[in-house]
Amino acid sequence: MKTTPVRLREFSFDEDYIHVLSLWKSMEKGMNVGRSDAPEEIQKKLQRDPDLFLVAENEVGIIGTVIGAFDGRRGMIYHLAIQKEYRGQGIGSMLLSEIEKRLQAKGCLKCLLHVFEDNDEAIHFYKKQGWRHASEDIVFSKEFFS
Repeated sequence: MKTTPVRLREFSFDEDYIHVLSLWKSMEKGMNVGRSDAPEEIQKKLQRDPDLFLVAENEVGIIGTVIGAFDGRRGMIYHLAIQKEYRGQGIGSMLLSEIEKRLQAKGCLKCLLHVFEDNDEAIHFYKKQGWRHASEDIVFSKEFFS
């Protein structure tokens, strides 16, 4: 396990997009990289709330990410990802805590996130962070195509 100083900062498209996309694609489970992760879609996200897209980095480069979203009423958290060899060092907790703090500062009272049901590591992580499984909710999805 590698231990190295980590700093959190806001995502910068020009410098970070390729590295972040590579990190997401390297996740062994729990993350789908899709159309909403295309450059033009990430640019749209940055126009809305760039302060809710964070990266964790060390001297090697980007080792973690998290994306938050706020619609003025509810929050969502997406793409919390930590490079495998840096897991278990509190980096995910740092990212999650910071994005929660930023969402609360915007007036967010309730936040949601999705976890694939076979991702036991993530389920355990979120429960440890004080999140609860909203078993009363059933999530639906629909993609729009032009």
